[in-house]
Amino acid sequence: MKNVFPYWIILAMGMFSGTLFAQEVNPEMIDFIKKEALSPGDYIVKTFERYDVVFLGEQHVIKENLLFVQQLIPQLYENGILTLGMEFGANEVQDKLDELVTSEVYDENLAKEIMFTYNVAWGFQEYVDVYKAAWKLNQSLPEGAPPFRILNLSYIYNWEKFTGKRDRETTELVFDKGPVDKFRAELIEKEVILKNKKMLALVGTPHAYTRYASSSLNFNSDHFCDFDDNWLGNRLYKKYPEKVFSILLHQAFTQKEKDTYFLVSPAGGAIETLMALNDNQPAGFDLIHTPVGALPDRSMNAICYENFTMEQFFDGYIFLEPLRDLEGCTVIEDFVNEKNIDHAIKNFPDPDWHQPIKSLEDMKHFIHGLSKDISIRFHNL
Repeated sequence: MKNVFPYWIILAMGMFSGTLFAQEVNPEMIDFIKKEALSPGDYIVKTFERYDVVFLGEQHVIKENLLFVQQLIPQLYENGILTLGMEFGANEVQDKLDELVTSEVYDENLAKEIMFTYNVAWGFQEYVDVYKAAWKLNQSLPEGAPPFRILNLSYIYNWEKFTGKRDRETTELVFDKGPVDKFRAELIEKEVILKNKKMLALVGTPHAYTRYASSSLNFNSDHFCDFDDNWLGNRLYKKYPEKVFSILLHQAFTQKEKDTYFLVSPAGGAIETLMALNDNQPAGFDLIHTPVGALPDRSMNAICYENFTMEQFFDGYIFLEPLRDLEGCTVIEDFVNEKNIDHAIKNFPDPDWHQPIKSLEDMKHFIHGLSKDISIRFHNL
C-alpha cells in the first residue's frame, strides 16, 4: 500500500530545499490548476488539436509512466492519433513489430526479442507491454480499419566495437548511422510529418527538448557557457515549430553541490505542493504563459540561464502521482538468459558508465538495480 504523506511534511521538504512556498505557490497558481488542468489523457488529446508531434519526456524505468501510456492508446486511436513513437526500439526490426501488433495471436517471446535487439539490458515488463496494449486495441478494430502502430525511433548500435575510449573514431563505429537524434528526427519527418499524420513520442527527457537547450560550463566560451540544441525535439522544432510540442512527465531533477549529485523535486517542490492542494489528482496542463510555468527552478537544468523558470524547460506538464509514490518497472527475469548472455555482454550499452558485466548474474543484478534505484531514491523526496 502506498503511504499517505501529511501535507505538513511536504511543506517541510520544501523548506529544506531552500524554497519558501509562501513566496512561490500563490492563489493564482492554485486557481489555474483547479480550473484549467485536465486529466492527463484529455490534455494530450487536446494538445493534438494544435500540434502533430507531441513528445512525452520520461525519466526512464518509472512504472506509472508506462502504465499511463498503455492505457492511453485507445484514447489516442479514438481521436485520430494512430502512431506511438518509442525511443526504446530499433528501426531494423520495425517489420517484426508491425507484425506483432497486428497478428491474430500475441507472441510474448517475439515482443521480448524486439526489445532485446535494441537494448540487451532493457528487460522491463511495462515497456514490452506497450506492444501488447497496441495489439489488444488492434484486435478490437473492425475489419478494414487502419491499425494502431508503434514506431521504433532508434537503430541498432554496435557496442561490441567500443574500444573503451570515447573518441571520434570509436563513436563512428558504435553509432554507424550517425547521431542518434538526427536519425530519429529524420525518421519522424519521413514517417509522420511529411505524411500529415500525428504521433505521440515517448522518449527520455533530453530527447524531448524543443525550445530548451541543455547547457554546460565552458571557460573558453562567451559567458562561459555552451548550449546544445541538437536533441531530437530541438531538431524538429527548428524546422517545424508550429507542429511540435513537448510535455514533461513528472519526475525528479538533478542538483549538484561541490562534487555531489542528488535528486530534487521540480521547482523546489512547488509543483508537488500545488498537486497536494489539488488532492494529488492526475493532471495535465500548459506551462507556457501560465502561472505554473512562471515557477522558478534552481536545479542543474538552470545552469547558464538567468531567472530560469519551468516554461523555459517544457511546453506542458503531466502529473500522475507524487514522486514518493512512483515505482521502478517490473523486471523480466528471463529477458537475459543462458542462451543470449554472451551476446548481451558483448552488446552491453555504455559499458564505460557502469561496473563491468562479466556474467549472467552481473547482468541480472544490473537490470534489477535500475528498477530498485527509482523506488529507493524517489521515496526519499
